[in-house]
Amino acid sequence: MSGFNSPQLAACLARHQSAIPGLAEIGVRLSEPNTLDGLIGLYECCYPLLEQAMWSGEADFHPLQADYQALFREQEALIRQRGGDDRHHFILGIPIADRPPHLRACLESIYQLCALFGYGGRTDGAWDKIKVVVAEDSRDEDNIRRHIELVAEYRQKGLQVFHFGLDEQYRLLRALPAEKRDKLGHLLTTQPRERFYRKGQAANRNLSYLKFLQLTEDKERTLYYLVDSDQHFCVNRKTEAGEEAAYALNYFHAIDRIFRTTDTLMLTGKLVGDPPVSPSVMAANFLDDVTAFFARLAALPAEQACQFHGAPGPLPGDAAYHDLAGLFGFDNQANTFPYQCRLSGAHDHCACLKDFARRLNAFFFGEHLTRKTWFAYGSGFGQLAPARTVYPGNYVVSHAGLKYIIPFGHLRLRMSGPTAGRLIAAEIGGRFASFNMPNLHRRTTEAGLDDDFRPGVELDEARQRVDLSDEFERQFFGDLMLFSTEELVRQADVKQPFPHDVIESVITRKEAELLALYQQKHEAIVARNSRLHELVFNAGHWWLNSPELAPALRQVQTFIDNIARNFGEHAAAWDQIQSAEHRAQRKGQIIEALMNYRAERDAWDSLF
Repeated sequence: MSGFNSPQLAACLARHQSAIPGLAEIGVRLSEPNTLDGLIGLYECCYPLLEQAMWSGEADFHPLQADYQALFREQEALIRQRGGDDRHHFILGIPIADRPPHLRACLESIYQLCALFGYGGRTDGAWDKIKVVVAEDSRDEDNIRRHIELVAEYRQKGLQVFHFGLDEQYRLLRALPAEKRDKLGHLLTTQPRERFYRKGQAANRNLSYLKFLQLTEDKERTLYYLVDSDQHFCVNRKTEAGEEAAYALNYFHAIDRIFRTTDTLMLTGKLVGDPPVSPSVMAANFLDDVTAFFARLAALPAEQACQFHGAPGPLPGDAAYHDLAGLFGFDNQANTFPYQCRLSGAHDHCACLKDFARRLNAFFFGEHLTRKTWFAYGSGFGQLAPARTVYPGNYVVSHAGLKYIIPFGHLRLRMSGPTAGRLIAAEIGGRFASFNMPNLHRRTTEAGLDDDFRPGVELDEARQRVDLSDEFERQFFGDLMLFSTEELVRQADVKQPFPHDVIESVITRKEAELLALYQQKHEAIVARNSRLHELVFNAGHWWLNSPELAPALRQVQTFIDNIARNFGEHAAAWDQIQSAEHRAQRKGQIIEALMNYRAERDAWDSLF
């Protein structure tokens, strides 16, 4: 036994070595004389064994999770005792626009991650190796004030949080030489000082890089971690009671090791929880699932104990939420996925229907009741795979990797992360990697929909109308940009300016393919929405005879009306997509952006 203090490690081994193969051998090594470095290494041997047991589904999750977290905290104390900690510092960037509830939840998750795992330790109550930049992009002064108050609150808790306000952003932008600033207008923004808000996530994120450079003390030992405000540093697991958030991933520890032991420049992790896509590409499959819910409900008595619980069928796989998953190389999923009631305690089908209807219209803000993505441990956290998509809510770069930004923010198109990913992968290959440490994505908070800004989604609360026209239009042309770029990097050298004729030829071909696919999807949504309305309101089912369910049925009707408004025959976004004149204008913007990509990247690279 070494002379160093490791009671948590000894207790963990004693508790679990009979059930987890491999721990007994570590116990023998612990009983032998150890150097401090050797002892610290024993913790590293324990972690994958505990992880495999935790996520096996066979062990008691919570005691293992508590021991797992305690081991990291004890290891951190030993690292501080040893001294000479050369692990990476992290600067986290959170772009934020009028979303105080989301910002609170995101900061709380960072705080919990630091408190539970203790990466880098603390000095005078503050975590040494973690800094957080809240990059403001709000229009509402009250929301800016609330964001500043949250920054102050979490500084008091020990997080080194900095509010990167609009005035400071503007000053840093204007401090760039005029010639360089002009070349970077599409990457950073050209909005005037009096309207220096809601510049878009890409521009705001790129501006935050300027703040990162100010805060960087050692560029060789600093990593930059970009997240969105609706992301949390935990994952979800399926339990009998429903979804549970688990702080069982030590992100900073694993990421530091990856960047110290590989030549990775850019690392991205996926998301679990709510789909990371627009509702404009989920409506067809969601209608299938809602219809399946009502079809099953119709065969069950109203007063019967709720049957929408218990072990679910197969969990949704990758991109199961996406109507056009085949475009991304994913196989077709099951036709429908069952709804899992979230109510606890004794309740009947009337109560289940009320709760289902209450949640239904959150779909238009990105929540999918039946096709969440669930965390799977798989082969662990350290295994890397070549990446082709940047997840803007979960990516990390080294100082050298700051060059590989998400471009084309001035177009305000969706799919900016996948588009950037295709360009980056073509340029640096395997040095752009993905790993299995997703963040938990939650589109909505307990504060409700009216305290949340989502670009491209307009809510008329008085009339319960949701307008997705802007987001839907940006989705179609974002898809056009993405799949054109994907083809373009196969035909042309990404390190050279793209030829105009090649760009134009590729876009013309992809436009025709997408129009055909969107037409099929459009027709499917119209038919499925009509089928749902018939089933709910015209088939004489028991819920029509219950006065207490009248409010729930109005919520269902509102959902059906909003589907028709946004995806039906006379939907404004569909008219834009069908307009040859509008498409020509958008295609011109995309062609110009792709032609200028290399020159803008060269100007951006010169900053580093």
